[in-house]
Amino acid sequence: MAHTLPALGYAFDALEPHIDALTMQIHHDRHHQAYVDNLNKALAGTEGEGKSLEELMANISKYPAAVRNNGGGHWNHTLFWEILGPSGSQPSGALADAINAAFGSLDALKEKMNTAGTTRFGSGWAWLIVKDGKLDVCSTPNQDNPLMDIAEVKGTPILGIDVWEHAYYLKYQNKRPDYLGAIWNVINWDAVAAKFEAAK
Repeated sequence: MAHTLPALGYAFDALEPHIDALTMQIHHDRHHQAYVDNLNKALAGTEGEGKSLEELMANISKYPAAVRNNGGGHWNHTLFWEILGPSGSQPSGALADAINAAFGSLDALKEKMNTAGTTRFGSGWAWLIVKDGKLDVCSTPNQDNPLMDIAEVKGTPILGIDVWEHAYYLKYQNKRPDYLGAIWNVINWDAVAAKFEAAK
């Protein structure tokens, strides 16, 4: 079965003023759609056709670069849309406890994530992952992610921040740290908590 673009769970302008509507529309409808289309093309007629994204990620070293780049792009962006939202909620319960245990505070987690995103040279992602039952922060280049068998740091991502320029350039130009500071206003912590429970 071919991979498809998931619908956004909110309007393009729902994350204003932190992420502008035009960026969301281009990012979802064009960039993410291109990853889906190119992944389907790369898998057509191969043994990877019909495999889930998770199966592909776990064995990504066996596939050509087009599957790694576009499959990663599809998986990463699907998670990204899910953990964003207009809610402006805060972590609570078991997730808040785990954040405090691993980093000391939510502010300390934000700082660590922002550093991971700011220091990632070129394009890539900053991740909050569950590894051995605990939370950790890492980053990956391009459209790689910690589920891939080639990842330097492996784990289950529960929050990912896209630091490709297409995620922020229209509003923030080259000021990646400003974008990283603003995105915390539109994290859907309920979605992150659900992913945390599933990953444990």
